[in-house]
Parts: sequence; structure tokens; C-alpha cells
Amino acid sequence: MESVAFEHIKSIGQRVLIIGVGNTAMDCCRTSRRLGGTDIKVMARRPREFFKASPWELEDAEEELIEIVVNHSPKRFVVEDGKLRGMEFERLEWSEDAKGRATSTVIDTVFIPADDVIVAIGQENAFPWIERDIGMEFDKSGMPIVDKVTFQSSVPGIFFGGDAAWGPKNIIWAVAHAHEAAISIHNHCQGLAVADRPASGMNLVTQKMGMYEWSYSNDYNPAHRAKMKHVDLRERFQKLSLEVELGFDVDQITREVERCLNCDIETSFKDKLCIECDACIDICPLQCLTITPNADEPALRPRLTVPAKNTEQALFVSGALPQTGRVMVKDEDLCVHCGLCAERCPTAAWDMEKFELILPHAGQKNGASRKTG
Repeated sequence: MESVAFEHIKSIGQRVLIIGVGNTAMDCCRTSRRLGGTDIKVMARRPREFFKASPWELEDAEEELIEIVVNHSPKRFVVEDGKLRGMEFERLEWSEDAKGRATSTVIDTVFIPADDVIVAIGQENAFPWIERDIGMEFDKSGMPIVDKVTFQSSVPGIFFGGDAAWGPKNIIWAVAHAHEAAISIHNHCQGLAVADRPASGMNLVTQKMGMYEWSYSNDYNPAHRAKMKHVDLRERFQKLSLEVELGFDVDQITREVERCLNCDIETSFKDKLCIECDACIDICPLQCLTITPNADEPALRPRLTVPAKNTEQALFVSGALPQTGRVMVKDEDLCVHCGLCAERCPTAAWDMEKFELILPHAGQKNGASRKTG
């Protein structure tokens, strides 16, 4: 991708194999199509549900007639007379062992012809340029040992973050690491302890402006994500820099913004105000609320209005309600923050409150910047 961006590569063979199924692999296969490739295959070791690429990236690639081949593990390059002819792959069949782990069995070996092969299987950290006699500690994978609070290595004054600290994650994690490391770097330069950090905090403020009025749009819209218009297939390969996605039109934008779940607006429940009238349960469009006798989690989940099967998502369970001692339970996996429960509640037991995360920055002693969300 770097070579294409800097115009070191301007063409490619007609038959191209892409090894890997992450988002970078999708960039590689679609770019190959624009450089002249006509028979492009993305080769995957495992079934589609294990792919790291985003679903829409896969859909966009297939829209451009890219073939995605599953259950093929690379074995070797086939080179004849100094020229690449293709690759051999082991065709796999996957199953689960007694512990539920995915295991593969080789069915046979197949040859797939290719003019070019692009290996897009990710990157690894490598720190050979750091001398090993400076006192820095590394783990068995060759990664520096980094404190998860201060982001300082075992050598004072040397800090790591992002992929360089704990391997691949995403850019949001890297940005957060940079903010935390900046505090440590500031303290280090000021001669202060790097572990002495400004406090973070949070705040909740009601969004109710009147009896039935909110400071945010809460019009629940069950519409599916709008399909963005794309440049026609006959046109998009004529120029490498041509933008494929044309954006949303005004009507699509209007519908899309109403799909927002308002993640910074939290439902708030005050159990002492609840009269157990069931009004919130009646109006909830997703049936995520239940009033029931309290129990431990395994017994509670099947009793909900809609049984909560996603055990990785915690349930909201209130304190004992004053009328009967039962509890209000909300399945956070279903809630869309529409606010209808708070609108309907006659006692204001339910409310919608804006959440603010108060994050410290380098150089701050008192107070902190606010981040909503």
C-alpha cells in the first residue's frame, strides 16, 4: 500500500492472491483491482465468521468481484525457471475438540495459479535497535515490559504506548495511552513521581427540559443502516484516486441521525420513587425492562421479559422496590436509550442523564478536561 501511494508500483499481474483477511487485505485486493488485476482471490485459513475484516469491507470487496476463498492454508510458493507460477494451499476442514477449541484437518493440497502474491497478514513489533545492555526488560515475545498506569518501561524516562506497548489494538487505545504517557512525561521532566497522577472523574446531568421535552432527539427509529451510494463499477477502476463512496443524500442523513443511540445519555433509575405501575415496561419498544423477585444472575436471566442470553453483557439490577421488595432489571444489551421509559414514568423514577467523563491532562493539578461519551 505504501508503494502504491508513493507511485513505486503502477501495475500488477492479472491473477493476484491476497494472503490474509483483515481490513488491510481488503485494501490490497481492491487496490490490485485498480492496478489491472482481473482474477483476484483473498485466501483465508478459516471460515468467514473468524475474519478480522469489518463486514462492510468484505461486502465492498465482493461488490468489486473479488473472490474470497475460505479454509485454504498457504503451504508454499511455486516457482519455475525463476518465475512465480502460483501457490500451493492445504484445503482444511474445521471442527471443535472436546474443549471447544477449533481444530483443522487437511483434506488435500491444491495449486492456485498467480502472477503476484500479496502477503497481508499483519505486523509485529520488533525492537532489535534497542541495545539489550541498557537495563530495559523485555518479555518472552520481545516486547518491552511497560507499567499499565504510568506507561514507563523499566528504564526511567522511556515510555511506550499503543501497539509498541501491548501489541495490536486500535487507534483509540493508542490515543488514550498517549494522554496517560504525557502525564508521566510531564511529571518526569518536572522531577515528580510518575505515579502521582491527577484524579479523573465523571458527572451525570439530567436532560429533562420539561414534562415531555428532552435536550436531545429521542425519536426511536427502528430503521436499518442506510446503504451509501457508490460509484458505478464501470467507472470506479478508471482512476486509482477516485472516491467510491458518494456519501448520503439529505433524506438518508435525516434517517441516519435518528438511528443514533445517544451513547452519552444514560438511563438512570431511582428505586425509592418506583410505584411498580409497569408503565415503563409497557412502552419499552425493545422489551428490555422487567420487574421481578431478585435472584442470582443465572436464575434471573431466563425470567426477563426477553431472556438475556448474552452473558458477557452485564444486567442493570436495582435495589429493592418499596412496594413489594422486587427489583427492576434492564437488559443493557437491548436498550437503545430512547427515553420512552422516562417520558412515561409518573414518578420520575426513570430519567435520562448525560454522562461526562472528566479526564486529566498533563500539567493539570486541579480540575480536568471533559470528554462526553
